[in-house]
Amino acid sequence: MLPDKGWLVEARRVPSPHYDCRPDDEKPSLLVVHNISLPPGEFGGPWIDALFTGTIDPDAHPFFAEIAHLRVSAHCLIRRDGEIVQYVPFDKRAWHAGVSKLSGAGTL
Repeated sequence: MLPDKGWLVEARRVPSPHYDCRPDDEKPSLLVVHNISLPPGEFGGPWIDALFTGTIDPDAHPFFAEIAHLRVSAHCLIRRDGEIVQYVPFDKRAWHAGVSKLSGAGTL
């Protein structure tokens, strides 16, 4: 699985518009692992792709009306069946759901 211009060759690509360039002096220094279910408590549906691409239908579920305005993404998702989905190339900065800090370091 060597990266192809920042993309995993074997991953399903679902390009997200929610990313920006990493500052020149900023190198990746950690791996952040999250879990997500959309809507809350429901797993395996198509909604993560829709959230990370800005296409989630706010009328499809009451919770989606609360999050449809978010501009968030991740580099990759590992689905419960083992499929890897990539939204943002590794040489770009994916947008987290909010401000993150670890040991005093911000903008994670």
